[in-house]
Amino acid sequence: MILGNKTDYPTQYAPEVLEAFDNKHPDVDYFVKFNCPEFTSLCPITSQPDFATIYISYIPDKKLVESKSLKLYLFSYRSKGEFHENCVNTIMKDLIALMDPKYIEVWGKFMPRGGLSIDPYCNYGKKGTKYEAMAEHRLMNHDLYPEKIDNR
Repeated sequence: MILGNKTDYPTQYAPEVLEAFDNKHPDVDYFVKFNCPEFTSLCPITSQPDFATIYISYIPDKKLVESKSLKLYLFSYRSKGEFHENCVNTIMKDLIALMDPKYIEVWGKFMPRGGLSIDPYCNYGKKGTKYEAMAEHRLMNHDLYPEKIDNR
C-alpha cells in the first residue's frame, strides 16, 4: 500500500523511476493532461532555483505513464542544472521513450527572473501518421490554446 507509507524522493535526475501501464482504450484517441505547478530545476550557471508550471498533454497509444512515477521523475529535476528549454525537451523525450505515444506536448511556464520569463514549448507526433501533422499545426499555433494560459 502506497498511501501512508514514506516516499523516497530521488536526489538526482532519475528517468528510471518512470513507469508505464497498459492503455485499456488504444482504439480511442483521447488526451491525458498533467499540470505540475511546483516544478523546480536549477540554473546550470548560477545554481539558483527556477520555478515553473509544467504542462504535459499526450494522446496515448499502447502505454500510459503512471502518475506517481511521473511526480517522482519531475521532482528529480530539483537538483538538476538545466536550461528551461532543455528541461521541457528532455521531459518529452523521456516520456516518448517510455510510452511511444501517438502525440505529446510539453510546455514550461517558468517564473520570471530578472524581469524575464521563458516559456519553452515542444511537441511530437508519430511520424507518418495524422499526429505528425497535428504536431506541426499545434507547434505553429501553440500559444493560441486557452487551456495553457495562466494569470501571471
